[in-house]
Amino acid sequence: MNKKLLTTGFVAAVATAGVLATVAYAADGLTVVSWGGAYQKAQHDTIFAPYTAKTGATIKEEEYTGEVAKIRAMVESGTVSWDVINVDSQTAIQGCDQSVLETLDYSKIIDKAKILPGAAYDCAIGSDVFATVFAYDTSKLKDGPTSINDLFDLQKFPGKRALQKNPVVNLEWALIADGVEKDKVYEVLGTPEGVDRAFKKLDTIKKDVVWWEAGAQAPQLLADGEVVMTSAWNGRIANAIKEGKTFKIVWDAQAPDLDMWSIAKGTPNLDKAYEFLAFASSAEVQSALAPAIPYGPTNLDAIALVDPELAKTLPTYPENLKSSFSFSPEFWGDNGEDLRTRFNTWLAQ
Repeated sequence: MNKKLLTTGFVAAVATAGVLATVAYAADGLTVVSWGGAYQKAQHDTIFAPYTAKTGATIKEEEYTGEVAKIRAMVESGTVSWDVINVDSQTAIQGCDQSVLETLDYSKIIDKAKILPGAAYDCAIGSDVFATVFAYDTSKLKDGPTSINDLFDLQKFPGKRALQKNPVVNLEWALIADGVEKDKVYEVLGTPEGVDRAFKKLDTIKKDVVWWEAGAQAPQLLADGEVVMTSAWNGRIANAIKEGKTFKIVWDAQAPDLDMWSIAKGTPNLDKAYEFLAFASSAEVQSALAPAIPYGPTNLDAIALVDPELAKTLPTYPENLKSSFSFSPEFWGDNGEDLRTRFNTWLAQ
């Protein structure tokens, strides 16, 4: 896969338009695993419940935080109790490389021509486009941050900031804030000197970082006043705003990425899993997700079904894309294990 396809595809498309298997349960439904919080609630309302209403098949929902190790443990032990899994792009690549996700037969799902360029992987199909952004509370910061540099500026914006407990995006942001051009990030991060440079920049704010792991924690930390700004997935912040929070997203150096549907290798419910993927990938279903949580569709026919005003709040909106960087799941698929080890060592120091 070409690491530039993802963002290039967004622009082009928008412009043109460890548990045991429960055998008894497996007989009459699917176990679908996602990321919890506002996102999974939106999925429940617009995908899971309508799927059950249409097919009569029940869905058992579970949550996780993206650990490939959990999927691998089930597959290798032959106790696969997860059928369909919502993954991010780097997890999709890693899980495919490790042979713990099914290689998809797109003839059972959708015509690939209807999918956003770069969103149809061997082992995963794009469900929506989200972005990792950072945000602040306008009631606490009248003249808030406007660029990724401000996230690292403790003099201009003193106080705690929250970041995901993960090197992904944090290392890219550190380099961009240190002066690396957005289109050179992975060229620099692909060298030992570049990795050192990124961690050195993170060192400048380390003592003032609160680390979050679940997506729901980020807006809660901001709402509770525990931090002055936080990284987050854009939909979590947007939904908090809909609920009355005075938050604002800073559209600078955000990382557009894909949420994707994958099927666990060895699921006893393979046919039903394909049926679910076909349903979830339809234009009507995908267009219903955006009003519930502002993530962009990957079905090209769904883009035209999204309200134009709502479209302006999506990561796929051209004006928002202008300030993004081209996130590379391939880089993290190739280098993630080493960089996570380095990151965890750094956290413990």
